[in-house]
Amino acid sequence: MKRIAIQGVKGCFHHAAVSTYFVGCKYKLMECSSFRKLAFSVAKSDVDIGVMAIENTIAGTILTNYSLLSEYNLKIIGEVYMPIKHHLMAYPGQDIEDIKEIYSHPMALLQCESFIDAHSWIKISEYFDTASAAKHISIYKKRGLAAIASENAAKEYGLEIIYKNIQTIESNFTRFFIIKNCYEQNENDFFNKASLRFKILHTTGSLSNILSIISSIGINMTKIQSIPIIQRPWEYSFYVDVIFNNIKDYEKMKQRIQKITCLHKLSIMGEYKNGRIRS
Repeated sequence: MKRIAIQGVKGCFHHAAVSTYFVGCKYKLMECSSFRKLAFSVAKSDVDIGVMAIENTIAGTILTNYSLLSEYNLKIIGEVYMPIKHHLMAYPGQDIEDIKEIYSHPMALLQCESFIDAHSWIKISEYFDTASAAKHISIYKKRGLAAIASENAAKEYGLEIIYKNIQTIESNFTRFFIIKNCYEQNENDFFNKASLRFKILHTTGSLSNILSIISSIGINMTKIQSIPIIQRPWEYSFYVDVIFNNIKDYEKMKQRIQKITCLHKLSIMGEYKNGRIRS
């Protein structure tokens, strides 16, 4: 039975991502109150695997999570894309006029800004997890308090949904990384996507040289993200995701990038199957 760490509690979107990726597998959840605790648990082998949100189509990239992956030297072994539908829920027998305050995770609040703006008289408070906010209301039978969370959270904690699908954009997705503290590539493992991290020297055209290599070989770059390097102001690490059909092209790309004189360091964060075409 796999031990899997998530940020949040049973009924949260991380839990849904685990159920989707590990369908048919038996697992035991380790609930973590923060992403740092999640990363630490994976790094110290308190669990076998971690599932960590990395970006959302409305709220954008969770920059701190890229930093945690680097800090703890964690490896990406897979990904899953989850449709995210947010609902406003409360202790049964109430409607929107009874609600004085809404609790939810900061990322969920960002994804529901239009709804929140339309109900500006309601106080908004950040909570460390969507499902935990629902659980808090349920345990203490809090009236006048609502949570923004998933339908699973409402069912899990016996809350009543007041408004459904309150995310600003209907087509709302979050990408989750499947992470481990080490990674040994089996020659039989199929992968067609990789996440890279590199640092470059401050020279003219250094970044464009690397991007040109990726493009010239015919590899599709699906993401590039810069993250500030702590204690080195105005210097950055770059995180790049690439998708390829031919592993030989991918190996050629790595070899050519390694030869660039402006490159300071190249790290392979993970090689895995593209989650958007997961069978």
